Amino acid sequence: MARIAHLSDIHFGANDPKIVDAATAWLEERRPDLVVISGDFTQRARVDQFKQAAAWLGRLKAAGLKTLVIPGNHDVPLYDVVRRFTRPLARYKRYISNDLCPFYEDAEVAMLGLNTARSLTIKDGRINHAQMDMLRDRFAKVAPDKTRILVTHHPLFSMPIGRGGELSEAVGQHDDAVKAACEAGVHLALAGHFHRTYAQAARKMVENSGGALVIQAGTATSTRLRNAEPQSFNWLHVRRNNEMELQVIVWDGAAFRRASHVEYRRQDEEWTSRAVDEAPVIGELALGSAT
Repeated sequence: MARIAHLSDIHFGANDPKIVDAATAWLEERRPDLVVISGDFTQRARVDQFKQAAAWLGRLKAAGLKTLVIPGNHDVPLYDVVRRFTRPLARYKRYISNDLCPFYEDAEVAMLGLNTARSLTIKDGRINHAQMDMLRDRFAKVAPDKTRILVTHHPLFSMPIGRGGELSEAVGQHDDAVKAACEAGVHLALAGHFHRTYAQAARKMVENSGGALVIQAGTATSTRLRNAEPQSFNWLHVRRNNEMELQVIVWDGAAFRRASHVEYRRQDEEWTSRAVDEAPVIGELALGSAT
């Protein structure tokens, strides 16, 4: 079993240091096999914000935790127009990671992160055809019994992000990106960006999307909340490529604790879900179900 902590939207520069410390302590105590951070380390891609993010990553690594990280749109300068269009991710590469599309593999899972942040858009994301080829090629070499996990900042699919369930924009070149993920045999698709927690079978969102389970992380530590959903991150227990558990770990104002625990099973490219136990819902946190 692979134990994966999935955090997103840290937003140094618009975050709560107390919540950062609490999240770090939680990770140090539970010691996941891998910590995945799906973008937006900073609020405005400023040097001091990247230095804070780098120090935090250094703390995780000093604790012996493995990480896989990708940038988000907030890691591209917004107001520094020259840097935005000439060296959009130079600071990310200097302080966080020079690898914009990292790959991780162990005995149980294979995971590819793809950079969706672009200088030509303010907040939307995009996957290009070279990245789609990388997605196919990387997973083509993976043993069939391993769980294939794709990590992006912007989700491939349209997400319900408002109180009325209005849908977000999908990632740029959406149809081709979904086709590539399907051809690569992706089992889990992890993303962030919207500061909303969500899980749903891809087939219920887009036709011909393959058998992926889409898992959206909320913001782990930012003070910029959406629809009063509190800070949270995901705790995944991936047992096989057709069986996993998802716990949403939520900040309750004093500590991080479990708000939901759902088991997902996949048969014939269809995911179903079952609540493992009843956990109280904090604020207006809502976890979408695959059933």
